[in-house]
Amino acid sequence: MQTVTEKPGVVVIGGGISGLAVATFLARQGSSVRLLEQSQALGGRARTKEQNGFYLNIGPHALYRGGRGIEILKELGVEPRGAMPSPSSGFAIKKGEKYTFPAGLVSLLTTGLFGLSAKLETARMLGSIGKIDGNAVMDQSLRDWANVKVSQPDVRDLMFAVFRLATYTNAPERLSAGAAIEQLKKALAKNVLYIDGGWQTLVDGLAGAAESAGVIIETGVKVKAVERNSLGAVRAVRLEDGRVLETPVVVIASSPSVAAAIVERSDASSLSRWADEAIPVKAACLDVALNHLPNPRATFALGIDRPLYFSVHSAAARLAPEGNAMIHVAKYLPPDHNDSPEDVERELEGLLDLMQKRWRKALVYRRFLPEMVVMNAMTTVEWGGTRRRPGPAVPDIGGLFVAGDWVGDEGLLADASLASAKQAAQLASKNSLESPESLESLESLAI
Repeated sequence: MQTVTEKPGVVVIGGGISGLAVATFLARQGSSVRLLEQSQALGGRARTKEQNGFYLNIGPHALYRGGRGIEILKELGVEPRGAMPSPSSGFAIKKGEKYTFPAGLVSLLTTGLFGLSAKLETARMLGSIGKIDGNAVMDQSLRDWANVKVSQPDVRDLMFAVFRLATYTNAPERLSAGAAIEQLKKALAKNVLYIDGGWQTLVDGLAGAAESAGVIIETGVKVKAVERNSLGAVRAVRLEDGRVLETPVVVIASSPSVAAAIVERSDASSLSRWADEAIPVKAACLDVALNHLPNPRATFALGIDRPLYFSVHSAAARLAPEGNAMIHVAKYLPPDHNDSPEDVERELEGLLDLMQKRWRKALVYRRFLPEMVVMNAMTTVEWGGTRRRPGPAVPDIGGLFVAGDWVGDEGLLADASLASAKQAAQLASKNSLESPESLESLESLAI
């Protein structure tokens, strides 16, 4: 295969929302940018599948209205459109029984989930969350924090369920209490947004912004390696198709394991350590499209003694034809889970049976995802929650930057992806201003 050498400027590897955002910011700051995505389509986990008029996100997705993500999307010219889910029509599931979910004062007083003393403590806990400084407990696990702050087991179980909902994470013994608290504060303050037409609309908006800024986007392109010079800094990106893209600046918008795998001589670098320490957050998801909703009054449920989730997303956002329903059911998986996919799927079907018992007769389409990655790395106590997560600049590889939901000290999920993208672009833009001639001179001095 003949080698073809090109000099594209900055190279961004990864075409999810983080990669698209960082590429757009870089191009707007004056850099020449080439974005590479190995799949044929952009978006990564934010892609949406259209099926018979239904819009299926890859599992349940929600955009936090009080987070950095929505601010950055608007800065890039992408206006998320959708609606907030209603707190009514919600249930708490315990021991296979449905109880009114305590989403407000009236529902808390009337629920049969627990007794009066537990209701009073629940009211106190939910009322105090907004006043807690999560940064003060970033180095404490959620379990340790709850064991001290919550006296009654029933209330503790409810709080763990609510934190699972906000963070998608089922590991209270590893999850940073501070990160969980800060995320729940965002949910309680401004709720979340379900996106009309699915998250693909955000992907398409970001792709349009990137192209308008001058970013050259290539899909279906596999990166073989990020090459380094004798100083250990970035020199080029080598592709499977034989091309070599000479560049002193690369941004990898992917997982820590992917970043470590494609960078030459990364085994003794920060990348290798980050990949070893990262604990992916995973969920099993059953996405179901129905031609009608058998029980219109049951649109949300949260497992209390089991890590389960049920939500009719089409009750808020335009995700299904008129009169139809788009439902997401999920199980938050612990890091050490060993349940078989078949058992998990039956468990999710059982929750559907409980909430919408005639759903099979209304079924149009279903998709089961047994082990979906929700976040590339948990905000663990060991990482100090968000406080000591890796920053965008890889400290021991000059010219290399990372972005994604595991990077930076701002937020979780899409908030972290987009906040780290902006920060990575700011740092990478400074590097891209250094001339290749000066870098070559430095390299020659070291030989």
